[in-house]
Amino acid sequence: MNTFGNLFRITSFGESHGKAVGVIIDNCPPLIELCEADIQFELDRRRPGQSHITTPRDEADQCEILSGVFEGKTTGTSIAVIIRNKNQESKDYGNIKDVFRPSHADFGYDQKYGIRDYRGGGRSSARETIARVIGGAVAKKVLKEKLNLDIWGFVDQVGEDKFTTINKDFIEQNPLRMADEANFATTLQKVEAVKHSGDSIGGGVQIRVQNCPVGLGSPVFGKLESQLAGAMMSVPATKGVEFGEGFALSAMHGSEANDPFVAEGDTYRTERNANGGILGGISTGDDIWFRVGIKPTSSIIKKQTTANKAGENVDIEIKGRHDPILVPRAVPILEAMTAMVILDHVMLHKGQCGL
Repeated sequence: MNTFGNLFRITSFGESHGKAVGVIIDNCPPLIELCEADIQFELDRRRPGQSHITTPRDEADQCEILSGVFEGKTTGTSIAVIIRNKNQESKDYGNIKDVFRPSHADFGYDQKYGIRDYRGGGRSSARETIARVIGGAVAKKVLKEKLNLDIWGFVDQVGEDKFTTINKDFIEQNPLRMADEANFATTLQKVEAVKHSGDSIGGGVQIRVQNCPVGLGSPVFGKLESQLAGAMMSVPATKGVEFGEGFALSAMHGSEANDPFVAEGDTYRTERNANGGILGGISTGDDIWFRVGIKPTSSIIKKQTTANKAGENVDIEIKGRHDPILVPRAVPILEAMTAMVILDHVMLHKGQCGL
């Protein structure tokens, strides 16, 4: 399945070591001002080589809009965007073409299809997420222009360390995309030490949706949090999602967990937004907030044991260029997936109920 969304819909194509990656965007509203620079801004946030704690693969990820935009505005027809791969080093993967890398998709792909692109993982590579970031850049533009809706994220956990201070202005000023400036320096040292040891480390991302309208989502199978959770879990390396206070609520009594509504003139809010801005599958108008757990990069240079296609247990040393921590580059990807889900539900809501 390479298509995502109901009304606002994207179709992703391309492989990590193929000629190009790209996306087709269907049903984008017309007359939205859009150019390559709008998309490039978001691509630059996810691209490799941003800092010394990301993969050194040197890809500019320059996008080219092929269709769907005329005189600087969307036409309502399919938007096609492509990015050429330019810095592949496929030779780095020759020694593992018959080996199942630990915690990778290799085994599943091989068993399912009987063939796999071992050069960087093919479609299982996180390079596929370029298509999501492009779609998200367009969705963000529509949501901002039509609803003044903002979507932003930050790293709120690295390894076992969790951070609660949020300085939004600091997020894009540091390579870890942390919002906690006081803990940044020591956390960076921790990540650098992991990198120098040849290992990797995981963490968590928190996503915020501000100025979300009331009423997005629908009961039962169209619940907004289930759609968002599915979108988050489709991103490589994500292993869990919790909304609002999440699992902490399961340890409380109802009297503690319940979050009363407060009337403020013609509007309502909840006292502490414990459920992350969604109740009964429908947005309440409070800020939507949720957390996503990201596992450590599976490709590490430390020697490991695994099995090969011949049924032998073997040692493996993975070459190539890999991130010691995936979490900072996951932020724009998760923002993009969020934006596409929210815009899709805005369009569905308008179609059924109006705005």
